[in-house]
Order: sequence, then structure tokens, then C-alpha cells
Amino acid sequence: MALDFTAIDFETANGFRGSPCSVGLSKVRNGVVVEEASWLMRPPENHDHFEFHNTRIHGIRAEDVAGQPRFGELFPEIGAFIGGDILAAHNAAFDLGVIRSGLEVSGLAGPAYDYVCTVMLSRRCYSLVSNSLPYAAEEAGVPLVNHHDAAEDARACAGILVDIARRNDANSIAELYLSLGLSLPSQPAFDPAFGLSKATMSALAARTGSSFERTLDRTPGIAGGWSAWPEEGPNPLPNPAAEPGHPLFGQTVVFTGDLAITRPEAKSRAAEMGARPESRVTARTTILIVGDGFVAGDLRAGRLTGKAKRVLELHAKGQQIEVVSEGEFLQMVGGA
Repeated sequence: MALDFTAIDFETANGFRGSPCSVGLSKVRNGVVVEEASWLMRPPENHDHFEFHNTRIHGIRAEDVAGQPRFGELFPEIGAFIGGDILAAHNAAFDLGVIRSGLEVSGLAGPAYDYVCTVMLSRRCYSLVSNSLPYAAEEAGVPLVNHHDAAEDARACAGILVDIARRNDANSIAELYLSLGLSLPSQPAFDPAFGLSKATMSALAARTGSSFERTLDRTPGIAGGWSAWPEEGPNPLPNPAAEPGHPLFGQTVVFTGDLAITRPEAKSRAAEMGARPESRVTARTTILIVGDGFVAGDLRAGRLTGKAKRVLELHAKGQQIEVVSEGEFLQMVGGA
């Protein structure tokens, strides 16, 4: 057995995960990157508008992909590069969701993939206050200069997985998962003619203005600081039928700061994925999700809410707790 896999990273044009505009791939054989590929692309038709928030993150604009093939036209090349490999992604729920939703709205069937989520493995094998890609890459000793460049992010993901396998004396993905007592997750094959994923149905319904479309209820921000205290709402129970391989499954999550969605809706989405939402940071907390445009780098810059400061104190005392940006959370639950 050998440590063989393909790492993948997508960037999207807007809040719908089925709007890929860039992809990077790194093929690993025997623990070494042997081949790389990346493409710019137009997102699927009717889902190809570029939102400011996304462009601000990755720098890709509509004019940058004008004339490029659409995702559905390009996927045969992407699929051929992946071949029969296990896929690795940092927050695999998002990148596998991009493939599924992107193909569904393109009217195309998709293959099954076994996959590895390096966010999940980072939580298991590192002790970081944030398991976002820059922090995990730094821990793995992997250079990451241009975060959100799809090719560089895929290469960093590959390096993280190789480092985690090395630390666990594993010579293959199968050995790694066996040593950690985990089962390798998989996304089954699908055909949009026989049903669509929830993320795709929600996006299609939003386009037509049906009840799936959500109204954003933002609390006005306070000049020079964090926003007013949002309405917490109830704490719903975790969905017992949620996918155990999802990065939120089994986590106890707390929200802080002003989110782009209401606090009760954020709690509902987290619970749907198997998380237990709570209203304050305690010894049970495993994830703190921060709004107000927070990014992982704010941890070092000191731009923190009271809850985030409490998390850092608990983490310093040995509690396994993680800080996640709202953007990463929305990727986990399927988009804005």
C-alpha cells in the first residue's frame, strides 16, 4: 500500500457552492506530489454571477473567466485527472458539495468518491486554536503564501495529509484511518434526473423567489467595534440522522458577532448537521463560530469578541476548542 490520493480545492463565484470559478488539484503518489493541474472556468449557467464577498477573497472576476468553458464542460478533464483516487480537501463537505451541486445544475450525473477531510484530521491530530488552512499548513510545515489560490490551497491540503499520515506512521489512507479508528467517508454517485441535493434545491428555489429564499436580518453594527447583542433564540437538538463524517457532527457550537444570517437560523443549520448549539462558551464548547467579517488571521491580530477571548483562555488551559469564521461555517452548511 502507498500514500496515494488527489487533493482538490475550489473557489466559487457566489454563496451557492455550485458556482465554481476555479479549481486546483495535486496528485500524490507515495506521499509526494507528482502532478498538478488548475483551471479557471465559468460557473454553470444561471449561477454565474460574481458576488463582491467572493471576489474580495479570491480575486477572480467575471471578466477573468469570460470565454472559459463552463464547469460542466470542463468536468470530464477534472474527473480524468482525479481518476479513481481518493479525494482530499480541507473542509471536504464544501468541495465535494461543489462537485455535486455544480454538476446537478448543469444537468449532469456525477461519480462516487471516497474522500478525506483534512479539517477533521487536523482536529484529531493537531492541537490548534483554528484548523483553517493557514494554521493547519503552518503546523504541517507546508508553505502557503497565496491563500485562496486554488492550486496553492490544494497543494497545502496535500502537504497536511502527508504530514498527518507521517505522524501516525501510516503508509496509506487506509492505514491512517485504521490507526485513528475512523471509517473512510464517501459521496455516492448521483444523477439529477432522480433527485437533487438540498443545497441545489435551495439555490434553485431562491432563483425563482419561492419560500426557500431567506431574508437576511442583520443587527446594525456599532461604529468602531462589534455589533449589538443579537437575539440568541432557542438551542435546537442535534439531528440524529446527520452524516457522522460531517465536520460539525458531534460538536458543541457557540456563535458570536454579527452573522449574515440570523442567530436562530445559524443554530438550526448547525443542528441539522449534527451539532449541539449553545448560547455561551463553557467547558462543553468545541467550536466557536465568529461573524463580523472575522478571518483566522484576526486571532493573531487580537480582533476578538469576549467569547473568542474566553475560547483562547480555555484553549491555553488544554481544552480542545476551535475558532471558525462565519465563511467557513457557511461552507460547511452549504452556502449563504
